[in-house]
Amino acid sequence: MDLYSRKQRWKLVLAVVAMLIVGASLWYSNTIVERIRAEERRKVELWAEAVKNRAELVNYTEKLFDRLREEERKKVQLFAEAMQRLGSSDETDFSFYLRVVSDNTTVPVVITDEKGNKRFDRNMDSTVVNDPKRLAQEIKAMAKVYKPIGIAIPGVEKQLLYYKDSKVVTELHEVMDGIIRSFISETVMSTAAVPVIYTDSTQTRVIETGNIEPEIVQDSSALQARIRTMAQANAPIAFDLPGKGRNYIFYEESLVITQLRYFPYVQLVILGLFLIVAYALFSIFRNAEQNQVWVGMAKETAHQLGTPLSSLMAWMELLKENNPEAVNEMRKDVDRLEVITERFSKIGSAPDLTPEKLYHTLRATVLYLRPRLPGRVKIEVHQPPDADMVVPLNRALFSWVIENLIRNAVDAMEGEGSITVEIIPEGGEVYVDVTDTGKGIPAAQHRTVFQPGFTTKKRGWGLGLSLSKRIIEQYHGGKIIVKRSAPGKGTTFRITLDQGVLRTALVSE
Repeated sequence: MDLYSRKQRWKLVLAVVAMLIVGASLWYSNTIVERIRAEERRKVELWAEAVKNRAELVNYTEKLFDRLREEERKKVQLFAEAMQRLGSSDETDFSFYLRVVSDNTTVPVVITDEKGNKRFDRNMDSTVVNDPKRLAQEIKAMAKVYKPIGIAIPGVEKQLLYYKDSKVVTELHEVMDGIIRSFISETVMSTAAVPVIYTDSTQTRVIETGNIEPEIVQDSSALQARIRTMAQANAPIAFDLPGKGRNYIFYEESLVITQLRYFPYVQLVILGLFLIVAYALFSIFRNAEQNQVWVGMAKETAHQLGTPLSSLMAWMELLKENNPEAVNEMRKDVDRLEVITERFSKIGSAPDLTPEKLYHTLRATVLYLRPRLPGRVKIEVHQPPDADMVVPLNRALFSWVIENLIRNAVDAMEGEGSITVEIIPEGGEVYVDVTDTGKGIPAAQHRTVFQPGFTTKKRGWGLGLSLSKRIIEQYHGGKIIVKRSAPGKGTTFRITLDQGVLRTALVSE
């Protein structure tokens, strides 16, 4: 028990140390991940603020362009009024109006009659003005953008003034479109180090994506699910762009942070699997080594017993005539030693299983042990309905198991109590229950009692139950367990044997 207890304590100590190492590793890894996550979060917040500021700058630029367009529109209206006044006979001083007309050096203007015939143009492309067809198309395009201004001159048919944005405003508008495209592609998508999805005001139509897996981008349902996940993780960035209304940017933690967060757990799982495989391999080698030691010890014991047994048998023949009664008793002990020798010689080699009457085998074992047990120990074998039931057994080894269980029961009862052996057939299996009224076994030790070295005695190697388990499970293909036990309530060991092996053998014969 001391060896086993020390081993259990060392296992517990090593398990606690391993848990502390694992806990410290996870704590340290999570601390590093949280620091990186906080740093990334700060960068994302700065990026989000930059997105909003640049969006405001774009909107402010658009407002400046709108004011410039409005100034040009007023200039055109003033130009139209000046042209009307120049055509009026009531005016005598035309210097102001001539200056208004001449100062318009940027806004393209075309004045036509009601039939569309050109009367006057200013700042127009000469190639367009000289081509009637292209001029008509240009006038239609102007009318779609800005409503023509009517010019009423007394005595003259009504004229229409068509105009469009100046070349400067047009170029600025193109620059504005480029700024917006740059805002989306560079500021929003390229600059972000985190997964980003850019949507319109409905939050469903995706305009651009960044750092998103291609398979998700191609799957609309997966993309919408990703948007919902991002919205739960971080509030989307909302901003307005000229001509596009309110737009939204959804984002989440980068893949690196996610990988770093789960990396310690993955590493521990891999390390755990490696340790499990290594432990299993070492256990296999250790068990194989133990088996070799057991087999060698058993065969050496059988060999050592064989020599004095041969000598004792010879001396018994010489003493037979002088003291026959003593010789008969010696003969019983010698026979017993022969059985023990046979048992040890069978360890390590596959024993032959022969059909044996289970009840009679158990009864013979109990009859041999009964006179050798303390007088206050009662032991009996309950006879089953079918007393001639046969099972495949190696009689010598199976009797050894029953003896081990009975001797352990006597030790547990401290020399006083009762032991019952019961046979229970059920289907194709047969149960052998050995019950005592001893001090019982704690529930935590129900499995460990079969391990080598486990013992509750002050003396002993703790090999009896381990050897019994080996004989039942490896040599007989059965099972042995602690069926029930509790401190102060006795113990029942159950042996399970399979009758199917015997039936198969009989059929084959």
